[in-house]
Amino acid sequence: MYTFSNKLKTFSFILMILGVIGVGYGFLTSHKSFEEVETLLAGEHHGGGHAEEATHAAPSHDTHETTNAHGEEAHADAGHSAVDEHTKHVEHVQHQIANRPWSALYVAAFFFMMIALGVLAFYAIQIASQAGWSPVLFRIMEGITSYLLPGALIVLAIALGSHYIGHDNIFMWMNPEVTNPESEHYDKLIDGKSDWLNVGWFAVRGLIFISGWSLYRHFSRKFSIAQDTAEDKSNFKKSFRISAAFLVFFIYTESMMSWDWIMSVDPHWFSTLFGWYVFASMFVSGITVIALITIYLKSKGVIEFVNENHLHDVAKFMFAFSIFWTYLWFSQFMLIWYSNIPEEVTYFVTRFQDYKLPFLGMVVMNFVFPILMLMNADYKRIPWFVVMAGLVILFGHYIDIFNMIMPSTVGDQWFIGIPEISSVLLFAGLFIFVVFTALTKAPLLVKGYPFRKESEEFHY
Repeated sequence: MYTFSNKLKTFSFILMILGVIGVGYGFLTSHKSFEEVETLLAGEHHGGGHAEEATHAAPSHDTHETTNAHGEEAHADAGHSAVDEHTKHVEHVQHQIANRPWSALYVAAFFFMMIALGVLAFYAIQIASQAGWSPVLFRIMEGITSYLLPGALIVLAIALGSHYIGHDNIFMWMNPEVTNPESEHYDKLIDGKSDWLNVGWFAVRGLIFISGWSLYRHFSRKFSIAQDTAEDKSNFKKSFRISAAFLVFFIYTESMMSWDWIMSVDPHWFSTLFGWYVFASMFVSGITVIALITIYLKSKGVIEFVNENHLHDVAKFMFAFSIFWTYLWFSQFMLIWYSNIPEEVTYFVTRFQDYKLPFLGMVVMNFVFPILMLMNADYKRIPWFVVMAGLVILFGHYIDIFNMIMPSTVGDQWFIGIPEISSVLLFAGLFIFVVFTALTKAPLLVKGYPFRKESEEFHY
């Protein structure tokens, strides 16, 4: 039985404490006055920033001499128009700055939740396909998936909290003004989607997703532990059946979840590939975490039944799904960019203009780096090599989620600073604590699983 070391437990608590402090600081400093935002934009302008339009002062009536009433009226209208534009821009940037801590928290929360969900899908695939190589890793997968329920509830809570506590800081469609025809903020396109995009139905769908995923995780774990002491294979058969059923449920709910929790941040844009794209990101991230935790436990000498061939196969999945992610990324990007339809291409134009470094950088981290590091079969058997590649892959997919959320919520006011780093620390600490606590609840080897012997002796 694995024992959760005090050092690791202390480490997870330190991460959470630092995260809470940083997140609190981010929220406290995110509410800027109108004058503070004006000063900030003026500084960006003089420093070569991209807020030039915000520094355009409204014309002074005293400096314009007019010769007749019509001229005075024309100048007055122009002055009021400039003042209105300036005010609207500053208020818009003010709202973007206020959005940043909410968005940073949401990105980190979703990232760690999707790792657990990706591992749950991978686990179900192994059982449904009756794979012979992976059973020695099942308890590690079960430990990781223990984070899914709290992690998913936190994501949903942040999404709804940004509406009820904040000012629709993440999802603009939650603002009732955009579906009110009498409001100046009325958006006909969003109103047309309001049967799907409304707060109540959004919350209900989220709870349905989470309930289905959690129920499968609960029963698959229950059958797995029961099989350790069972005299027949009935629990294995039950696991097989519910895994097959879950994968059908997962295919539908993962796509709808990605539409709701990520794509609707840009309610004017959609992609028919988006569900698959998010799936590829969560799948490769989940598999990478399986590899990292396996290497850690192996270094502690508690999973001597795991050999380098198991690590090699996990690294192969890391390599393969990095390529699969790239295929989907390029397919989505190339088709939209080539067709050049304004409603679609705006999504990528925004990211090229304001997020060029993270947008292109994630392609290097999620494709180029894994290709170079993990193509060689021998490298996949070297633990420190897999760890190095895995850390880069995880950071790259965090940036991928960052690129999906931030352009629509904070615009060009983005920066990876205290709110972003502290949010990652908070959920990393919580993730480590929940996962390693779950690993202590049962033996790390599935003793009664039919393919256990085959898995222990797995080699090339």
